[in-house]
This record gives sequence, structure tokens and C-alpha cells, in this order.
Amino acid sequence: MSNDRQTTRGKYPTVMGVDIGGTGTKGGLARLGSGAKAGTLRGDRFRLPTPQPAMPATVAQTVAQVAAELGSREKAPPAGSAVGVCFPSIIRGGVCCSASNIDSSWIGTDVADLLATHLDRPVTVLNDADAAGLAEARYGAGRGRSGTVMVVTLGTGIGGALIHDGRLVPNFEAGALELDGVMAESRASAKAREREGLSWSEYAARLQRYFTHLERVFSPDLFIVGGGISKRPDDYLPLLDLSTQIIPAQLQNNAGIVGAALAAHDDPADAN
Repeated sequence: MSNDRQTTRGKYPTVMGVDIGGTGTKGGLARLGSGAKAGTLRGDRFRLPTPQPAMPATVAQTVAQVAAELGSREKAPPAGSAVGVCFPSIIRGGVCCSASNIDSSWIGTDVADLLATHLDRPVTVLNDADAAGLAEARYGAGRGRSGTVMVVTLGTGIGGALIHDGRLVPNFEAGALELDGVMAESRASAKAREREGLSWSEYAARLQRYFTHLERVFSPDLFIVGGGISKRPDDYLPLLDLSTQIIPAQLQNNAGIVGAALAAHDDPADAN
């Protein structure tokens, strides 16, 4: 399978990224590099519904449709160039090792190989939270920061990504850590706040315990908080007392696409 590396040239190399979600599969052409526009998309995102049930063959066909549409655009990278895909699962060596918002038949599937066959392109696959965190650390709120950056998303559950000097430590399951004797995401997610009707000060007290625990165990240099709740940082971030700086995320809905593209661009397995 050919891999035309023209996508890596120029001030803003363009790489295709696809974000497979529980309800929608969306893709875009990401500008990478290091200029002011790096981390943004060329043109609009393209989205198709994720098939239900989300089984390997039908999802792969949907990803191929998304890639075909993006590949037809005027400024698309060359045919055969690498594609990055983020996926709602623990990924080890391109293989799916868990299933939450996807069908259990994915477990044990070599996602990278399956998608590469359908797209006729090299494919790099990574966890969706890892992709979003990688993009945020490189092009969003963590841009230009060295050391250990921890991106934590507060939503239906708690997602996370751990990046050290720009390099991703994969499959960081931030929501699986213990808080108050149970999994943290059952107590400190945005959904938990809504479900229990917590005030912002009550919720901040839980986040204080959670982030203090993360701080003690991992000693990060920066926390970035993502998820929908990151749009309201003034309601809870000023209530936290941490030695580590904590700031809201910036890239929002494009983070997964950009991070997937970045992973494909940086993947040495896709280089000639």
C-alpha cells in the first residue's frame, strides 16, 4: 500500500482525520505544522451517522464514505496518504481492547488493519480521548508548554490523556481512578453533577478531591479541562485550590479529528 508523504510538506501539512463516535462519524482535513493556523481544519467537517449496531464491517464502510468525501476535495492530501482515526476504545497496537459505545464484536479486532483495507490507505488508530488530548496539548490550551500535560474531559464520564513533552502516553483511563471509594467518573463527571443536582460549589468540592489525587499521583505541570463543561470555567475552576495550573480546553469539537490526524502524521510506521 503506497504512502505519498507529500502531506508532510509545506508550512501546513494537511492530513485526514476521522473521529468515530457512538452516534456520529465525522472527519476533516487538518492543518498541522507549527504556524498560527496549525490545528485548524481546511473546510468543513463531514459527518455521517454511526451505524447501529456499530459493528466492524458497517462502521468501516462508513469511515470509507467519510474518507472518500474528504479525499474528493480540492486541497485533499494525495491518494494513499496516511489517515488518522480515533475510536471509543482502549487501543493497543491498533487492536480494540474494550467496547462501551460500540458493539462488543469489536473486541480483539485489528481496527487499523480493517480500516486500512477499506480505505486503501495506511491508518493510525488511537483512543478518542487520547486524540483529543494530544490535539489540545499541541495546538490548544497546552500549545508551547513542555513537561507533563494532563487533559481531563468532564462529560457523561471522565476521559483523559497524558502527554509528556509532546509525546502521548496512551490509554490513560482517568475516569477509572478511585474517588470516595468508587470509580471517579461516577462521582465527578458532569453527568454526576446534573444527576445529583449539585451546586457548583458542591461539585467543585468533588473536583478538588479528584484533581488533588491526580496531582499527588502524577505530578503534572498543567491540567487542561475539556468536555462541554469547559465552556463554563468560571463556575468551578476558581473554586479549586491546586499547586498545578488548571485551565479550560480550547479546541472543542474538532479536537478528535485534529488529534487523529496528528497521530497519523507523527506515526513512524507510516513513514517511508
